[in-house]
Order: sequence, then C-alpha cells, then structure tokens
Amino acid sequence: MRIAVLLVLFAGSLAAQNATRAGRFYVEHPTLLNLGFEWGIEGDANRNATVEVRFRKVGTEAWRPALPLLRIGGERIYRERENMRYTVPEGFAGSILNLEPGTQYECELTLKDPDGATGQAQQRVTVATRTEPQPYQGGRVLHVYPADHEGPKIEPSFIGLKAAYYGEGRGDWTAVRMNKAQPGDTILVHAGLYRPERLNYVDPLSAPFTGSWSLSLKGTAEKPITIKGAGDGEAIFDGAGNHKLFDVMATQHHIFEGLTFRNTEVAMFAGEKDVMGAVALTVRNCRFEDIGVAVWTENADSRDFLITDNLFLGREDQMRLIGWNQLGQRTAGIYPSHQLRSFFAIKVYGPGHVIAHNAVAYFHDAICISTYGPPDADPQKRASSIDIYNNDIHLTNDDFIESDGGAHNIRVYGNRGVNAAHNGLSAQPMFGGPVYFFRNVLYQVPAGGAFKFNAKPAGILAYQNTLIVEQTATDPYSNAHFRNNLFLGRDTPNRGVMTWANATADYSSDYNGYRPNRGVAAQYKWLAPGSGKTAYEAKDTDWRSFGNLAEVQKATGQEAHGIEVDFDVFENLTPPDAAQRYHVYHAMDLNFKLNPKGKAVDAGVLLPTINDDFTGRAPDLGAVEVGRPEPHYGPRWITWKPFYR
Repeated sequence: MRIAVLLVLFAGSLAAQNATRAGRFYVEHPTLLNLGFEWGIEGDANRNATVEVRFRKVGTEAWRPALPLLRIGGERIYRERENMRYTVPEGFAGSILNLEPGTQYECELTLKDPDGATGQAQQRVTVATRTEPQPYQGGRVLHVYPADHEGPKIEPSFIGLKAAYYGEGRGDWTAVRMNKAQPGDTILVHAGLYRPERLNYVDPLSAPFTGSWSLSLKGTAEKPITIKGAGDGEAIFDGAGNHKLFDVMATQHHIFEGLTFRNTEVAMFAGEKDVMGAVALTVRNCRFEDIGVAVWTENADSRDFLITDNLFLGREDQMRLIGWNQLGQRTAGIYPSHQLRSFFAIKVYGPGHVIAHNAVAYFHDAICISTYGPPDADPQKRASSIDIYNNDIHLTNDDFIESDGGAHNIRVYGNRGVNAAHNGLSAQPMFGGPVYFFRNVLYQVPAGGAFKFNAKPAGILAYQNTLIVEQTATDPYSNAHFRNNLFLGRDTPNRGVMTWANATADYSSDYNGYRPNRGVAAQYKWLAPGSGKTAYEAKDTDWRSFGNLAEVQKATGQEAHGIEVDFDVFENLTPPDAAQRYHVYHAMDLNFKLNPKGKAVDAGVLLPTINDDFTGRAPDLGAVEVGRPEPHYGPRWITWKPFYR
C-alpha cells in the first residue's frame, strides 16, 4: 500500500515538473521590419512545450503563421579564461520576421504542452514596427559654414558646428553653452572642410585641446536634432589624426545625415560600458574613411540606433587578405602580428538597433555586437532585438559580422560577405538566442568556417544561407538548428565540409545541401551527447566522422532530406582557388544565382516569414530563390560597385 502511494506521489511530481506554467511575457523593442518576444516559464522538464505564433495587420482578417518561438533554458555559456559563466533562464524567445515599417500588427502566441499548461497560456498583443526618424519640419534651420568660407551665407549662420549646437565660445570660453540647439532644430552643414586646429587656443571651429567635439543635447522622437549636409557639396569633418572626432554618448534622438567623417581613430563614440550611452542615434547616408572605428557603443543603455546606407572604408590593406595574426602573409612581414589599423566599422550594445544597407571594407571586423559578457536581468539593458541586414562587406581580416554579446532575437540576414580571413558569421557566444542567420551569402573565408560558434553559444537558427566555405567547429554549442543552407567546400586540404558540435540534446539539421571536398575521407564530423548527458567537455573520442551524407543520416537520424551537391547548382560560379588560399575576390565578379535545373531548386522546406514567396514546388536551398531578384546589398544610393579593384 505504501509503495503504491509513493509511486502515485512520484508520478504526480513528474507530471508537475513536465507541465508548463507561463511566466513573464515581454515584447522587445520593435525594429523597422521585425518584432521580438520573450516568454519565461516554469516546469517543462521534458522540454516538449511549444509556442505557436501567428499575426496579421491590424484591420485585416487573415492570420499568417510565423516561426514558432525557440525553447530556451538550461544551456550553459562559459569561458573560463575570463571567468564568464551564465545559464540561460527557462523560457521561449523568437521573432516575427520581414514585416513592413510603421505598421501595427496583432500578434497571437499560444503556449502548448501535452503535459498541461497553466497560467496565461495565450498572449495577444498589438505592436507597431518603427519608422525611420526624419528631420522635424517645423523647427529652426541653422546654417554652418567652414572658417574659410567666402561668399554669401544663409542666416542664421555660424562658423563651425559648435557655434550652432551650443553657441559661440573659443579658448577659455569653449565650455560656455548659452545658445543651445533645441529639439526639432536642423543644422545644415555647408560644403567645406571642418578640421579642428586643436593646438590653436582660439580655434575658429571652437575645438578643445583634444580636437574632439562632445555633443550632449536631447532631442525627442517627434523632434530630433538633425545635423546634415546642406546639399551644396561635400561637408567633411576631418579629425586631423585625433583620437576621437565626435563624442555623442550623452545624446538622445540625433540624426547625422549626408556627411563625411575622416582622419580620426574613432569617428563617433556613442557609449562606454557602465558609463553612458546614446539613445536613438541615426547615422544615414554618410561616408567614413581613413578611420580606426566608425560608430561605437558598448553601453547597455544605448538603444534604437539606425545606422543605414553608409560607406565605411577602413585602413587595413586593400590588396591583401592578411588576417589578424598574419595568416595570409605570415612570412611577408607586412604588419607586426596583432597590430591593427582599423578595428571595426560598427559595434553596438543594447536593444533595438538596426544596421542595414551599409558598405564596409578594410577593417578587422565589419559589424559587431559588443562581446559584453552575460546580459543584465533587465531586458531593457541587454543586446536583444537587433537587426543586421543587406550589408555589403568586403575584405575583413577577421570576421564579417559578430553577434557575440547577443541575448535574444539577433537577426543577421540578407548580407553579402566576400573575403574574410578567419570566419564569416560569429556567435562567440550567444546568451540563449535565438540568433537568426538567414539568406546570407559568404565567399572566400579561407582560415575558419562559415560560422564561428565559440564560448559555448546557445540558440542558433541557420536558415537559407549560401556558404561557399566549410563549417568548422571545435567548441560545443547548444540548441542549434540548420535548414535550407548550402555548404560548398572549396577543396581545402584535410578539411571536411561540415561539422556539428552539439553540447545538448536540443538540435536539428535537415534539408541542407553539401558539396564535399575532394580527396578528404572525413567529410562530416559529429558531436552529440548520449542520453541524459551533455557534451560541453567533449573528448576527442566523443567525435564521430563520416565519409558521406548517407552515413550521417543512418547514424544520427539527421539530414533525412539533405543532399550532396556540386557547383553546378549555380548558374555560373566557381569556388575560390584552394591553391591561392588568401586571394582577394570581388563581388561583382561572382554570381550566386541558382541554376534553374540544378539539384538545389525545390529542395528545401517551408519556413514561414522567411521563404513564403518561393516560386516552385518548394523553397530552394540557399540565399537566392530562382525567379526572385537578389537583394540590394549596401547603400541604396550607390548604383556602382564600390569594392572593385
């Protein structure tokens, strides 16, 4: 009798652990095109709960399905060298993708669990996507001219930006700010050279001894402060080799548009960790050249940046793919190891940023989320709901895009990267995710792999990418899922085409296409834990190797619909030359369109909000669907090819 009672109690305890109780529901910062959600839970020990998502425009009848939220929780992210340890809280997170700007959507999310779901198991919210900030039309217009301007001026006029932004004041009087710009003001910067003479005590441009202009005023969402080129020629802010050209980390709701920034180490410093960060900074249609860093914040209070349609040109070698430790030129002695001249074009932290349609070349890294460490418990103070899309990246000596400090709903999609010495897209680490990598095109990544998944990242969704590079991994990662990708090897010696390194039992891989490397026996490597275990501390004997995809399918149960392909899946594309491992290629010479008769056509699976517009019987593999136009990579004002010889 007592044993029966104990068994009943034990069964009831298991049922209680497996049932799911809904917790806090959070709507992340909307971006222009995407919406993100987080939903905490308790229970679901057997991890069979799901969250279905559907949405519709407000005022319409028909609902559309979205991708389900990703089940997260319990994954360990750590790196002992920095004493970094983090365990992902239990819950769900995910996005509704590819929406329209400035539009209200009704979103319905339903939590289901065969073992029972309690609490508020359905959430229905109305959320609007953002619109691009625009100059306020009813404010003052202030005209700025360079010190050497000759000829008529439009009033009110000022010599240099400081006089229009804060009021007059030189020498001892540079800190006097008696005529500040107001919310809604537009400062038009007329053509000419604005170069601080920082050693001139009475510099005409009112630069302090550092040669840096510190801006700190506060606009509003309705009335931003706008600083833009007047349209009468190039307006150039030249740092004269200073350390920092603009410090904007105290600003709110500022727009910089149509300007050139050059000859400085840091063009626009927007936030320092644990100090202060800019809010709602827009940098649009600008040119950055001869710089070490373009736009940089590592502050958790920074939020809702829009960095779009800019051209970023760094100082790294324009003719050689070198690598941060001289992998490509180890014997040439061109630069001392680890010494960089341009670190990154863009680095951000905090929620709600949009980085889109930029062209970036000649940096160590192109676009980064700060490798910040474990995220704050406050969802307003972590890297979530960040979009990085339609950027055109050429010749970086480390990685194209790094999502390395992201927490949830990092969306990296529609980017093109050609020539990265080390890795293509990085999650080093990801603190729960999901990070969405979809419809990206990568070519010529000789040293590393398509994805860099280090420091035990968790929550990775790799969908619909065209990757002319093998996938390598040595560090286990968790909760990763691959669909509709093309991984094509370039015949790199002694390297297989694909490595899966699963740390936990939550993983999946299917409907992908692989081009094996010729002359390599171990084409596929596999790591996954045994029942009830994890593979965070994997041993060499835990890895398994396979010579072909059929062996993978039989041994792992994965890739039931995966296929092996070759370069004839494209209209006209050849791999990078393995004999010239660090050769530099140019995007305009490359054609990533699929051969309509090739094996990659109609070989994918439907992924709602990602490939609903497929043209055949089923979605194609890779980034570019047959019959659909390629994205416009880079600034929309550039109709020529910016990175060609």
